[in-house]
Amino acid sequence: MTGSPIARIKGRLVVSCQALPDSPLHRPAIIAALAQCAERGGAAGVRIDGPDDIAAVRSTVGIPIIGIYKIRSASPIYITPTFESARAVVRAGADIVAVQATRERDDTGLPLSALVARVHAECGVPVMADVSTVEEGLAAAAAGADLVATTMAGYTPHSRKLPGPDIELVAELSRRSPVPVVAEGRIQTPEDAAAARRAGAWAVVVGRAITMPEAITERFVRALAGGGPPE
Repeated sequence: MTGSPIARIKGRLVVSCQALPDSPLHRPAIIAALAQCAERGGAAGVRIDGPDDIAAVRSTVGIPIIGIYKIRSASPIYITPTFESARAVVRAGADIVAVQATRERDDTGLPLSALVARVHAECGVPVMADVSTVEEGLAAAAAGADLVATTMAGYTPHSRKLPGPDIELVAELSRRSPVPVVAEGRIQTPEDAAAARRAGAWAVVVGRAITMPEAITERFVRALAGGGPPE
């Protein structure tokens, strides 16, 4: 690969290839196949969860991998919560590490600035901060994050709950953040993605609208249930 991973995704689509634990797709080989399909379709990068899936994807695609490690526990910080989890995804082949950077991290005893500095020093890769508000995004940039993503918008108690992407958040962060802003979260259509890009997003991440067949099927089922001919 040539060029920095951040430069390579500028203005482009990143596809999140993940599967829920109970999904039939929840196998590294299948996640790798989804990533290959994304690359063939023109995606500039993929977002992958966990060392096993990342390693499988790394062996099959040449585009940058944004790696995360979801660790569900009692803590509200579950996306790459520790340095050890960040190091694991880098060793598996991630080019960028995404970490949860919502305000709840302040209570974990591991400040974001310390985590970012250690990933930079010991892993040598950029860090993307997953946030839910403008304030969190600006704080993450000040803490040394290389990218800020709106991934957590609508999923924290202190962020807006919207049925679609928070384009206003993307726009405000893009105006105020000193680092690139990635739009992610509930982007359901190509029009949503284009709107996020027009709002200033450096790149746009789309997941379930592309790679989760059950979610895609549910949308069609709902549309048919409400749009049939009169009886």
